[in-house]
Parts: sequence; structure tokens; C-alpha cells
Amino acid sequence: MRFFTTNRIRNHMKILTKGEYYGSQNSESSFNGVLLSQYTYLTDRTDWHYHENPYFMYVLSGNMKDCNTKTSTQCPAGSLMFNNWQEPHYGSKHSDRASGFHLEFEKDWLAKNGIVIDLWEGSQLIQNPKLHFLFANIYREFVMSDKLSPVTVEVLLLQVCDALSHVKQSNANENPEWVANLKEILHYDTSELSLHYLSKELNVHPVHLSRAASKYLSMGLGEYIRQQKLKKAFPLLLDLSHSLTEIAYQTGFSDQSHFNRVFKRYFGTNPKAYRKMMMKSF
Repeated sequence: MRFFTTNRIRNHMKILTKGEYYGSQNSESSFNGVLLSQYTYLTDRTDWHYHENPYFMYVLSGNMKDCNTKTSTQCPAGSLMFNNWQEPHYGSKHSDRASGFHLEFEKDWLAKNGIVIDLWEGSQLIQNPKLHFLFANIYREFVMSDKLSPVTVEVLLLQVCDALSHVKQSNANENPEWVANLKEILHYDTSELSLHYLSKELNVHPVHLSRAASKYLSMGLGEYIRQQKLKKAFPLLLDLSHSLTEIAYQTGFSDQSHFNRVFKRYFGTNPKAYRKMMMKSF
């Protein structure tokens, strides 16, 4: 019945071709078969539609909801949503102002780089912080747009595809029950995420937790936690109502100095300079 409903919806909806989205386009750049664009979302709800190419939507500001034939997904600022090609869906806006950064792959680019389009079946909310970190860097290159941006974006895109394949492979494995609980804590818990705290919450010995986590997270536990904090910090930096000190504490850093050091390690600049540069696009 769902198959029939999906095809009936698709037969009576609009297909959005390359670079076409609902909303008002602020800027757009093309990098060898990959299209980057930033949009302000204007309507409370779009029509049912699907896209010619697979794409990612990174919510820069506001609250969105993505709805397809199977589920509805809340997408507040900082959310990273993947929508596959020919996936019927519609979007709705749940705040006065909302905007997003889109990254769209042409099928030729995927084929040229040996990436199977079925790598990403369906639509899904991406939680892995490594992918958020990579998208933050891609967005930075999109805003900067200098002569080195094309090659930098291409390298980052290949890292995105590699990270996605590892995430999918990890999700397909038979994981212990505590792994799902670990990911839940790392994604949503605002407590100080120490090894002792996680061990107590999960009832897993800290030595086993430390050794096994990298297998299921595709990186070491400490690295995952640092990237998770940066994932939470990125949308807050785009909201000038939050001071840098507030952002440091809200994202779990011990103080602003610690926040500055970790941020600079990953982005090559301090949060203040990064915020100033990013705000050029708003």
C-alpha cells in the first residue's frame, strides 16, 4: 500500500531539477559537478516534490521539519538532513526566520568518483559529528570562495562520502545495545562527558568502553566528543544573540579558552574570527 501511495504522490508532484529549491536563493557556487547554495525559506509549507539529484540540507537558522511518506523529522538549527533523489517529501517552516545551506551531487560526479548512488538510500537525519564538522568546513569554503576553494571542497566532499560509507557500514553491523545508548548520550546529553560518567550511565567497564568505542564510532571516543561539541557550537556562532562565553559553556567546554583552543585546531582560526567571516552570508 505504501508503494502505491508513494508512486501516486510522485506522479502528481513537481520534480526539482539541478539547483532548484523552494525559497529565496542568497548565493550559489558550482564545483565540478557539485552545487552549493544558500537559501532563505519563506513559505510555511512547500508542496510535495522530489529532486533530480541527491542533496544535503544543513539548517543554518530557524526550525524546519522534513516530511516524507514514512516519517516527519524535526530539523532545528544545526541539523544535517540528507534527501535522496526521487524521495517524495515536503518541508515546513516552524519559526519566523529560517535558512539553509544545500549541497547537491550530480550523478555524473558520483559516477566519476566511483560512488554508488544507492550508498544513501532514503532520507535521514545525519547525527555523526564528523559529517557536521566536514559540512562546516565546506560552508566556510563556500563563504570564502577563493582560488583554493574548488580543490578544498572536492577533498572535503570525498571525505564526506568516505565518512558516510563508514557510518552506514557501522549501522549495518550487529552492535551491542549499549552502543545505541552511547550515541544517544553523546548526541543529546549536555553533561560533562567524561569516561567515568559514560561508564556509569552505560554500565560498561571504562577500559572496554574506551577500546570498543572507536570500532562503533569510526573514531576515538575523545575525538568524537570534541567533534560533537563543535557540531553544537556551529549554529550558535551564527546566532549573534549568544556570546562566545555562553557558547563555550552551552556546548560543554570548560571555559572560553578551552573552546578557542579546540576550535582553532579544527578550523585554523578562533571562534570570533570565524563568526565574523560566516556572518557575511547573512
